[in-house]
Amino acid sequence: MRVIRAPGIGRAHELVVKMILEKGWVLQTEDAETTVEFEEIAMQVDTPLALPMVSPHSRFQQKFVEQYAHDLLNGSHASFEYDYHGRLFDWGERLSVDGQPVHVNQIDYIVEKLKASPVSRRAIAITWNPVIDEQLDDCPCLQLVQCVLLEGKLDMRVVFRSNDMLTAAGANMFALVQLQKSIADKLGVPCGTYTHISLVPHIYYIRDLHDIEPFCGKGELIQPVKEVCYACQRCERSKTV
Repeated sequence: MRVIRAPGIGRAHELVVKMILEKGWVLQTEDAETTVEFEEIAMQVDTPLALPMVSPHSRFQQKFVEQYAHDLLNGSHASFEYDYHGRLFDWGERLSVDGQPVHVNQIDYIVEKLKASPVSRRAIAITWNPVIDEQLDDCPCLQLVQCVLLEGKLDMRVVFRSNDMLTAAGANMFALVQLQKSIADKLGVPCGTYTHISLVPHIYYIRDLHDIEPFCGKGELIQPVKEVCYACQRCERSKTV
């Protein structure tokens, strides 16, 4: 596993895109999407609320990520196969216990667990629901959220089974840090570190070619693997790799 340390999530986003594009390998997914993938990555951010929280190279800027965070924290009227708000705040769809439907607010559980036992390592939330997700084409990437109190601050660790690091990770990190702050506020403590773990980090370099260009800077900021440059053909470097 590679570890990236950064002062903020905006910079962490830039560093992880650079690592994957420069050191990754090409793979076609089970959905027939062409990607550049890399080994497991952990991004540890010391001050997750530090500015800039959004990389200026990202297509999705402040207004978009704020709406995404609002939907994760408060829910949305849009219809999806799943949504993270439902999985975190109302887990248990299609499940029942003793004939009663299951509704688990896992975020309330995290808050109450840490209030009752500040040294607990059991303050976790999961998203995967085998009854539903084993049948879905589009199933949750975020799998687990853990919160721990260390030195008077709330640290959050999240685990993604798979993560689109170019177009999705920036919004994912922004929204989850807002969730971290919400939990910290309820506990009356500041935010500590935010650690974002991706087990299969990847970039859809054909589909999202136009999103790569701002990060790459025509080869001045990032020197991608040859397959990406061959696909792009937008700078002199693509003719020489």
